[in-house]
Amino acid sequence: MTAPVTAALTPPATLTTDRLRLVPLGPEHLDDVMAALQHEEFQRLTGTHAHFRRADVERHLARVAAADDRADWAILRADDSAYLGEVVLNSLDAPNRSMNFRIALSGPDVVGRGYGTEATRAVVQYAFDVVRLHRLSLGVYAFNPRARRTYENCGFVHEGTERHALHWEGAWVDQHLMGMLATDPRA
Repeated sequence: MTAPVTAALTPPATLTTDRLRLVPLGPEHLDDVMAALQHEEFQRLTGTHAHFRRADVERHLARVAAADDRADWAILRADDSAYLGEVVLNSLDAPNRSMNFRIALSGPDVVGRGYGTEATRAVVQYAFDVVRLHRLSLGVYAFNPRARRTYENCGFVHEGTERHALHWEGAWVDQHLMGMLATDPRA
């Protein structure tokens, strides 16, 4: 099953929804990605302690654009092509047809408008119907209940908790592990 999985990842198709276009993430998104990485809320919600250098992010974007073991999309608003964030399938386990799901919106001004739900549903459909995965998994920190509700609304189920998975601003934070199978109901 390895060939069909990787064939659908390189490059990933452009996905469209009512309000969004998800296009393969690449070097042309460098300025937008750098701006998103500077938001304190982005760093907190993703548990990111690192500070990113432009040259490193540029190399990363060039690498993911050509990778056959992951799919990275820029989330663009359909009506004006504004960059809203990124959504990713990574950590390919080809023999088990499994990948990790990750999404990060670009800043607080785009949160709460349903963009994350719309992008998540599009990528879940692509993962199961085109890539032919059997399983998607993700982790969400306990201080992000909005994201957890979004994932549940899209069909992910809570599978467990990693206690004290992140140390953030002097406190330990749990991470909720969630998953979805191709056979699970989808929203």
